[in-house]
Amino acid sequence: MAEPEKIPWSHAPAVPPLTSLMIIASMALVLLLVVPRPGQLSDQGWHLMVIFLCTVLALMLRPIPGGAAVLIGLILTILSGVYSVPEALAAYGGGTAWLVLAAFFIARALIGRGLARRIALYFVRRLGHTSMGIAYALGASDLILAGIIPSNAARVGGVILPVTRSLVAVYKSLPGPTAALLGTYLMLSIYQVDVIACAMHFTGQASNPIAARLAEQTAQVRITWSSWLYTALVPGLAAFVVAPWVIFRLSPPEIRHTPQAAEMARVELEKMGPMSRAEKIVLAVFILVCGLWSTSWLHPLDTTAVALLGVGVLLVTGALTWRDAMQEHAAWDIFVWYGGLIRLGEGLNEFGVTTVFAGWTSAQFPGWHWPALAVVILLIYFYSHYAFASLTTHFLSMYVPFLGILLAAGAPPPLMAYSMAFYTNLSASLTHYGTTQAPMVFSAGYVSHGLWWKVGLVMSFVNLFIWTSLGLVWWKFLGLW
Repeated sequence: MAEPEKIPWSHAPAVPPLTSLMIIASMALVLLLVVPRPGQLSDQGWHLMVIFLCTVLALMLRPIPGGAAVLIGLILTILSGVYSVPEALAAYGGGTAWLVLAAFFIARALIGRGLARRIALYFVRRLGHTSMGIAYALGASDLILAGIIPSNAARVGGVILPVTRSLVAVYKSLPGPTAALLGTYLMLSIYQVDVIACAMHFTGQASNPIAARLAEQTAQVRITWSSWLYTALVPGLAAFVVAPWVIFRLSPPEIRHTPQAAEMARVELEKMGPMSRAEKIVLAVFILVCGLWSTSWLHPLDTTAVALLGVGVLLVTGALTWRDAMQEHAAWDIFVWYGGLIRLGEGLNEFGVTTVFAGWTSAQFPGWHWPALAVVILLIYFYSHYAFASLTTHFLSMYVPFLGILLAAGAPPPLMAYSMAFYTNLSASLTHYGTTQAPMVFSAGYVSHGLWWKVGLVMSFVNLFIWTSLGLVWWKFLGLW
């Protein structure tokens, strides 16, 4: 089976490893030896904050792979006396990390057995008679797959991007002089729509469940797969409808009518033949899991139990083999850093670090009512993503502190918890390094650096307008504020 999650760039150091390690060590020494510890924090809380900041910096600079960096951070919490061994490893026994791992296994079956590609080709066959129709077809495929595939790299790198490259090759639109024929428009569209898909689903990308966990710890707001989808549904669908059209206006393809694309999809579907037994099983599991997730109020199974049930069915029927699961390296890597980051984030709350930060920051805006403060904070939070190459790092660095600031000002907890999670994902639209799949699409060579950033900035305005205006109305109807 294919391994779509191979993303070598994600482990490549942002700067030379030795330089990165020196920067991290210098920051740790300055914090421990020069910066005075706030009186409200215990020694354990201060040490944990230093370890957390160094871990986040390591995730940004990447002197070593992320999983290794997080594991070392956990080891330091044990050696420094912040946690005992069982306390440090507690998150690996929780449901959130296992939910992500199970979803990755299901995603491997979806992609490896060919069902995900079949879904994408089906949409292209139905909608791909025009260039904009192709964009909507690929986007619709991504929106559906995001409901259960928690890796945007797997969806885009393993399904959407290969299909797109095949389609543009039909029209001889290649990197270079012919890129603008069709490829530039489609590459921009599949990326920007994928950002919307990341925001629309709990499983849209791997760190969304982290936001849900942090929201529950910080704001006592419980976010599930179904509640995330219902809350994001109206603004998300509106953004999906608008995005390909806006990009069409910003970077119009020279080829507008594409009957050959629909024909190519038809031929590829014929080559695939009827659905195999494995595909049918995977489709049944897909429907079962999403159905149970979306009707969680009707049964006692929680989200993780449903995902594990789906994996169990796949393993028993052979649609997913244990060898496949063992070779899902991205899943195991994420399981390690994911569980570790959850534990470090929990510790910041347990030791009062986030409360201290929120109190200090709130004092800088005396007398501000929460709506005005929310506008300023959310804009800073959104556009600070120019400094991040990872949604996970953005979540970990800023979600809890900024959420704490807004809660301290009296903002409605559900509104802030959901909207900040959505805006974090949408902020990835800005740059060609904004999230995991961005370098994949950018490196295809169809979009210039300047055009990518121009489209990203315009789409940030579009997304903020839609998700704030229409979103606020929808969220008021849902009772979030």
